Amino acid sequence: MPALRASLMSDVSLLLNILWIIFGGLWMAAGWFIAAIIMAITIVGIPWARAAFNIALYTLLPFGQTAVSRVEYTGREDIGTGPLGVLGNIVWLALAGWWLALAHLLHAIVFAATIIGIPFAWAHLKLAGMALWPIGKTILPTEDPTFRHHR
Repeated sequence: MPALRASLMSDVSLLLNILWIIFGGLWMAAGWFIAAIIMAITIVGIPWARAAFNIALYTLLPFGQTAVSRVEYTGREDIGTGPLGVLGNIVWLALAGWWLALAHLLHAIVFAATIIGIPFAWAHLKLAGMALWPIGKTILPTEDPTFRHHR
């Protein structure tokens, strides 16, 4: 029964991801890619570029995945989850995070206006939160058994 449930969930996630891409997810992922490219060009922005590229991929296919703190997942701090990560997130918020979060928030409001758009609104709200504080996060499949073990 669990295999059937996982298969069903992956089919639902696939359908939602296809609809997501058609109804604006591609544009939001492009926004994340543009932010990543701009950060990479500056050389000093490479740590932010890496986080933005990872989240761009998450933004492209958000259903069936979740973002979690690396500390929560691994059980230990690293450079992105400690004080330097906090500083990096503050810089990110000032340079790119606020406008990506605003774009996700505006999309969420539009999608929430319809009943059928509520799953997309919820995904945009999760991504808006990611846009504000992305460093120190990792993207995992929703059904990752190793993450459930760490909870």
